[in-house]
Amino acid sequence: MTDYQPPIMDMTFLLEQVLGFKHDAVDSSMIEAILGEAAKLASEVLAPLNQPGDKAGCKLKDGQVTTAPGFKEAYAQYRDGGWNALPFDAGYGGQGLPWALALPVQEMWQAANMAFGLCPLLNQGAVEAIFSHGSDEQKNYYLPKLISGEWTGTMNLTEPHAGSDLGLINARADKQDDGSYKISGQKIFITYGEHDMAENIIHLVLARTRGAPEDIRGISLFIVPKFLADGTRNDVICTGIEHKLGIHASPTCTMQFGDKGGAIGYLIGKETAGIKYMFTMMNNARLSVGLQGVAIAERAYQKALAYANDRVQGKSLVSGQRAVIAEHADVRRMLLSMRTKIEAGRALTYEAAVALTRAHEGDTEAQAIVDVLTPIVKAWCTNMACEVTSIGVQIHGGMGFIEETGAAQFYRDARILPIYEGTNGIQAADLAFRKILRDNGVAASAYINLMEKRLPPEDKSVFKDNITALRQATDFIVKSGAGDLTAAVAAPYLEAFGIIAGGALLSLSAQKAAALPDKKFAEGKLKAKAFFLGNILPFAQAHLKAATEGSKTV
Repeated sequence: MTDYQPPIMDMTFLLEQVLGFKHDAVDSSMIEAILGEAAKLASEVLAPLNQPGDKAGCKLKDGQVTTAPGFKEAYAQYRDGGWNALPFDAGYGGQGLPWALALPVQEMWQAANMAFGLCPLLNQGAVEAIFSHGSDEQKNYYLPKLISGEWTGTMNLTEPHAGSDLGLINARADKQDDGSYKISGQKIFITYGEHDMAENIIHLVLARTRGAPEDIRGISLFIVPKFLADGTRNDVICTGIEHKLGIHASPTCTMQFGDKGGAIGYLIGKETAGIKYMFTMMNNARLSVGLQGVAIAERAYQKALAYANDRVQGKSLVSGQRAVIAEHADVRRMLLSMRTKIEAGRALTYEAAVALTRAHEGDTEAQAIVDVLTPIVKAWCTNMACEVTSIGVQIHGGMGFIEETGAAQFYRDARILPIYEGTNGIQAADLAFRKILRDNGVAASAYINLMEKRLPPEDKSVFKDNITALRQATDFIVKSGAGDLTAAVAAPYLEAFGIIAGGALLSLSAQKAAALPDKKFAEGKLKAKAFFLGNILPFAQAHLKAATEGSKTV
């Protein structure tokens, strides 16, 4: 027994009862079986490696990275169990199961061991990019191995001088007579850029061809394998691994391409279309990073709850007797804040996953929901994770500040989430500029209408002013246009949107749970809703006021 137990009941209830997920490929018993087996791997294999992996970290010697003890063996179990293939196309060896089912499984990996879970997360982005934009030859050669997990994939975007501003990329690609390219340059912050868990690593690299236009218009995307088809080692090497605040067991690599004449790379799609293709990887990863926020927060909550129910300090104001700290009102408030924000974040993330599944089936309205929710899920859930894991440390008191309890690791690990795969400031700008201004707020307003329509009658009055204010803020963005004021509005607007949308889903959850035979479960959902509406929802209007009024001072 570890300190992480996947919340399978919450997962299945949310998918099937609240969000009405149905799919021809799966039924309820299959969902429960898959989640049950995933829970075993997560709690029995991955979770026990989390804290030791944090302490041991990774080792680099002669360009080769050795992962933390146990990681290579755990990855073999993960791969051999077929878990990597879950959501991918059956034509390339995948299981073809819907993303709505794949995300709860991923949540378990990320909660059990986020440093481990980053490897399949990045591989997932590489698969999606090649599947969506690669040639038939590239798909047939790379996808079966990437989908099985025999090989892993990476995203090579960032350079020392080019982080969020990819227009500054200097990595070069010179076309060869045989149609391949010689890639040269340096990339930094490459997650699992080098490791010992897979036979080959397939790097997806942004680089600039000779004579290409300046800025992002001149960037192309290339496949650069660690090992080429004939088995020879490509001219790409890891020259360093970062010493980080958290996710110590995940190798964050500096990759050097072309030290010995140029790494051999293969163009994906057309030249200068790299940014478009990159967003296939990024959009996929952004939902998964939001899910990481939910996952690490869940892990911190379980740890804090167990500690609060065990730690005796002070006397109860009710009984007058010495009590565990969970009996103190302020600790209960902190625990409930953790729990309800996690449930709201999970609901938002799963809603996006269900919509993504429908979008893959050609539902354009579902795609609009995915577009609106992706930056909200990524930013709101990762901001939430930093707050929740910090509360977890607070509940542990002084022991939370001591590494041996493990509470501090969750806090440290969570801090990267608002930064990578597009900072949360970029997510807010994406919501305001690319999602709202693009269609004058039509898609955002449609989701707000859906949110309002699904509210139980007894909660409509509670949400009325919040939804009105959210609509007004949406109109404010549309009227402000693509300027500096909208950029200042974006972050508080996104935060408010996340609170209101998450609260609405908790309200719907309580209504659906009331019809279940499990009255204890239903009572828990009702109390979670009541706490969120009374203690968290009021902050939404404050954020909206900051957006429409306070933003002008920026």
